[in-house]
Amino acid sequence: MTKLTKIIWFLAVVLLISFFATSYWQNSSSVSVTASTNSVANTPITIGYSNWAGWWIWAVAEEEGLFAKNGVDVKMLWYDSYLESLEALAAGQIDGNSQTLNDTISFAGNAVNGEVVVLVNDNSAGNDKIIVADRIERVEDLKGKDVAVEAGVVDDFLLTLALEKNGMKREDVNIVDIETGAAVEAFAAGQTDAVGAFPPFWLTALKREGARELVSSRDFPGSIPDLLVVSQKLVKEKPKEVGALIDTWFDTLDFIQQNSQRADAIMARRAGVNTEQLQLFKEGTKIFSVADNLKAFSKGNDMAHLNFAAEKITEFLENNLKALDKKPNFSKLFNSKFVDRYALNQQ
Repeated sequence: MTKLTKIIWFLAVVLLISFFATSYWQNSSSVSVTASTNSVANTPITIGYSNWAGWWIWAVAEEEGLFAKNGVDVKMLWYDSYLESLEALAAGQIDGNSQTLNDTISFAGNAVNGEVVVLVNDNSAGNDKIIVADRIERVEDLKGKDVAVEAGVVDDFLLTLALEKNGMKREDVNIVDIETGAAVEAFAAGQTDAVGAFPPFWLTALKREGARELVSSRDFPGSIPDLLVVSQKLVKEKPKEVGALIDTWFDTLDFIQQNSQRADAIMARRAGVNTEQLQLFKEGTKIFSVADNLKAFSKGNDMAHLNFAAEKITEFLENNLKALDKKPNFSKLFNSKFVDRYALNQQ
């Protein structure tokens, strides 16, 4: 074999090896990309929820397999700390969360994936309370008194509404800003004159001798909406799944109506309360129907409408607390199309 022939054979072998190596790499890359895509597609939607009567309903949906019935893979994540659930959604660590309108406005402006309200679960209708010592008979009697309340949360907002209704300002009382659990303990121990709390915390507040309810969210309908909030990213990338979340919520309400004892057992277990306490908390919660949702998402000039409530809450956060870093874009914050679609399908 001549030297030239050897060179030709060598080059042919090199080209052949290069061809097989390139083909193998391309095939491997294709498999890797496909596997990665499938992995993303099969990742469950993660929804956070915490200890509130309107959100215990999600536990029924999960335990009864109602998400799967609607063709959506959902992982419900329970947060002992409500604040951590707010931070998780804002940081993009979960796809959605159960939270109040107050807190949505506070966190949405800086959320890395944006936040969108797609459902009103309920309104607080008595579950949020201002509990006072026996010597306080009227809201006006709170002037100059120590009121333990977690600044910026819904019960602080409730306190502000009550003061305004009676010609007073938040500055007319001495706000003792501490976490809600610690606030009721301080009140129960006689260290403050009043406390703002939500369940189950106000049960502890009422243990103080002579303590009574002065004001509740029942006095201000629509002031405390509780919501399902998802990321803008989820709405954009998985609108069908967001629709299935809404379907599941209303299917769960139907299930509860038809299987009340079983559903109550699930919710009581999830909440860590007994059935008597569960009924008490349910009485103070107005669960929203489809019609209630349609009204809430429509434009209006009172607290029954999300657009009006959002402006009122934003005013509270900006003027009273100076606590709003970035006001969210309200035109993007509320998205009624999923509830609208559900309502249309029920006709």
